Amino acid sequence: MTSVIVDPDDHRIVWAGVEIDGVFPSLDGGDTWTHLETGLYDPDIHAVVIAATQPKRVYASTAREMFVSDNLGETWQPLGIREKWPLPYARGLMVKADDPGVLFAGCGETTTGEKGHVLRTTNFGETWEILPLPTQPNATVWGLATHPADANRIVAFSLFGEVYVSGDAGASWRKIAREFGEIRAAVWLPN
Repeated sequence: MTSVIVDPDDHRIVWAGVEIDGVFPSLDGGDTWTHLETGLYDPDIHAVVIAATQPKRVYASTAREMFVSDNLGETWQPLGIREKWPLPYARGLMVKADDPGVLFAGCGETTTGEKGHVLRTTNFGETWEILPLPTQPNATVWGLATHPADANRIVAFSLFGEVYVSGDAGASWRKIAREFGEIRAAVWLPN
């Protein structure tokens, strides 16, 4: 399982992304699950997020594509990231806490790779920009974290232990001096 998210408006709706097996929503707090497939032709799910739009949008990233659903997973459409991203491997995914049209994504060459990028879209995934990190990440940018307490504070990390922090929604970044071993997930909490 690569992602588990809870709908912020209804805690009984839970979404799970499963590597090599697709997206599974539960409408009853996890008692039962449905396997979604219509239009989701790549089941290698790396991340799942919900954007609080009307209707809500669900995004799922895979090894080679990102998909969006405007009907709670009944159907999915690809965003065509191969033509829009500098590196093809889609990994981490995050919606800006105060703007559902802004998404951040991590990418790289492959699962490990030797470099990666943090990308941002301000128009629901139509176009993407590479954000200016202070150094080239040492591997695929594996994930991102944010919190509604400060929607402009974004944390991004590479698979091989580098952590980058932005306080201005990705306009500038600093690299944390301490490096770690492999990092697979991160959260930050307000003081």
